[in-house]
Amino acid sequence: MGLISSFVTNRPMKQKIYQIDAFTDHVFGGNPAAVCILENWLDSDVMQKIAQENNLAETAFAVKSADTYELRWFTPEVEVDLCGHATLATALVIFNYYGHSENTIRFHSPRSGELIVDKSADGLLTLDFPADETIAIRNVSEIDNAIGLTPIKTIKGKTDYLLIYNSQEEVEAITPNFHLLDQLDCRGVIVSAPGKNVDFISRFFAPQCGIPEDPVTGSAHTTLTPYWTNVLGKTKMTAKQLSQRGGDLICEFLGERVKISGRAMPYLVGEIEI
Repeated sequence: MGLISSFVTNRPMKQKIYQIDAFTDHVFGGNPAAVCILENWLDSDVMQKIAQENNLAETAFAVKSADTYELRWFTPEVEVDLCGHATLATALVIFNYYGHSENTIRFHSPRSGELIVDKSADGLLTLDFPADETIAIRNVSEIDNAIGLTPIKTIKGKTDYLLIYNSQEEVEAITPNFHLLDQLDCRGVIVSAPGKNVDFISRFFAPQCGIPEDPVTGSAHTTLTPYWTNVLGKTKMTAKQLSQRGGDLICEFLGERVKISGRAMPYLVGEIEI
């Protein structure tokens, strides 16, 4: 009897998991994120291990609390302060699989405060995030050496550096030294320029977080949107992240907040055992 009791007690917990391609209108595009909607929080160490096992840029964990969802994000190596594409993915999961009848979901991040996602009639999802706090600084030689191309401007945000270049071709040609990038004291480095067919383009490198090049980075657009609004004189802009998978975004600057819109596609619905 004791053996049977022990066996039952030690059975693994089953947890639904979803994989969503964010900021794209087709599977195999955009940025894939894993999503787990939990009944109660797991230990941080367990969530980190799940993210490491998933080996995606981000795994999001959410717990419903009254009329909001508490939300946290993990890369394969660290918990991060803010993640746009995994928030978009989490919203799609809640809308599609958890019977959320309203067109707005309110999230609360312990690290970034209130976050909102709205769904339009045609399925477009819009993140409402706090705008980054940025300052223009002198070029940083360590960053320039790591990227391999000196920018015309360097902007410092709360967690990332933004490097500005003259053309899309320059950004496309960048081949960073990831060993040097991994030694920088920041979450990541954004590189950006005016776009050929959109208002601006970007790429994002974050080897410190276990993400050499992120396919599409929603949170980076909280830095990009205020900058390009000031340069282009437009509050609403189209953007594209030039990774191999590629991502399409619509960005709107609202002063202290930024709206970032895109689509998301379900790829996988499964179950993990913990």
